[in-house]
Amino acid sequence: MKNSLSTKEKSVQININSVYYGSIAEIGGGQETARHLFQAGGASNTIAKSISAYDKSFSDYFYNQGTPSRYVAEDRLSKMVDYEYEELIKILDTKNTQKFFAFANTVETLNFAKTNQGNGWLGIAVEGSKRYEPNKFFIHIKLLENDTLLQQYSLGTLGINLIHSSLFDWEDPRKVLLTLLDNLDTDRVEVDYVYVEGPDMNWCDNRLLNLMLVSHNMTPAIMFDQFGRIQQPGDLLYRKNVLLMRGYFRPINNLNIEFLNDSLSVFKDDEDYKPDNTIAFCEISLNYLIQNEEVDEKDFMHRVDLLNKVGQSVMVSKFSRYFKLVDYFAQFKMNKLRIVVGLPTFDKIMDNSQYKDLRGGLLQAMGTLFQENVKMYLYPYTDMTTGEVIYPEESHFKNEYQLLWKYLILTRKVLIMKGIASRHLEITSASITKLIEDGDENLIHFVPGKVFRHIKENKLFGYGKNTL
Repeated sequence: MKNSLSTKEKSVQININSVYYGSIAEIGGGQETARHLFQAGGASNTIAKSISAYDKSFSDYFYNQGTPSRYVAEDRLSKMVDYEYEELIKILDTKNTQKFFAFANTVETLNFAKTNQGNGWLGIAVEGSKRYEPNKFFIHIKLLENDTLLQQYSLGTLGINLIHSSLFDWEDPRKVLLTLLDNLDTDRVEVDYVYVEGPDMNWCDNRLLNLMLVSHNMTPAIMFDQFGRIQQPGDLLYRKNVLLMRGYFRPINNLNIEFLNDSLSVFKDDEDYKPDNTIAFCEISLNYLIQNEEVDEKDFMHRVDLLNKVGQSVMVSKFSRYFKLVDYFAQFKMNKLRIVVGLPTFDKIMDNSQYKDLRGGLLQAMGTLFQENVKMYLYPYTDMTTGEVIYPEESHFKNEYQLLWKYLILTRKVLIMKGIASRHLEITSASITKLIEDGDENLIHFVPGKVFRHIKENKLFGYGKNTL
């Protein structure tokens, strides 16, 4: 594998070898990106202006005309990038033959008391095939180091990585993405959102770019709203209630939808429930997307498209165990989390052998899983051998787990759900897959009509392959 250039080497290349000239605007984390370029030498070849509008009135004057926005937000970053690029055009369009770029960041580093989470937005507008319609690349980051100075160093390195790759590899956002953490690591920085747009970026699907963030360990999870739009998790979850159901969703079926609707009907009885502050997620583990040791991107897109067709928001994560999933949500300023599971899955959650790597074993996992704002909605299942519906009862669990089960029930951390007709519980992922591969028209009885039609018309998931 080719070794990446150092931050200084990248800064020298930007100044000496690029054909670009532009502006750098940084707010909140110092002028760390500009500092690297100035120290490398030759910055006069590259930088038309560097600015840090720290005073809020100055920042608003330059970057907040029109609809007000928060200071550390994607909207503010977009306004910064647009303002700086448009100023380059206004002042230098006829005076400079170089291509233009405008880099910006708006960042919150650790405060003195260390009571906040370092995070921020970085973006760049880069002239491609059209001077007046630049290509844009936006990312959201979390700064994980527990020291303000170290966070500033990381921010400067990340800024140089973004500028360097955007100037030299702007034609392929995937290359830009994969170089963002050069000379860094995931213990220092997390990138949990990426968005590109522009006349040369129409071929690129932002959903696949964000999937790369998970598959390349740059973030543990990504989120899409019910319309398929990429969302930054912290913004999407802010002050929200969340209903979460994990599954294969290949495709979403009628039983999945019944679980969600029935769970929402219970959630509505909660005193904090409001329709506009509650999000239901269908969550897919990255492990479910891997075929032959690689992520199947087409399969992923089909699943997301079908979930969006029935109005579902989507989350993809690298978590295999539920307590890790809950711990991820705990970092956000959200309200309540409700998790939908079936009894076979819950049996695995309650199995101590799953937690041999934890010093506290099952109890440590349960303490992380059932945090104050978390409850689990537990559904029965049908024994396919006997046809009997198996409900979660004390006698179902081994002796060593029965006291823990009683505690979860008495404290209402686990709610037993009985609102689904027993005949519907017979729907399984395996039976759905067989119907699809057999091209069996009876599939329409087990999945939503629009999902059935889309699968049949587009031959998704191997539709009808057993009839060939």
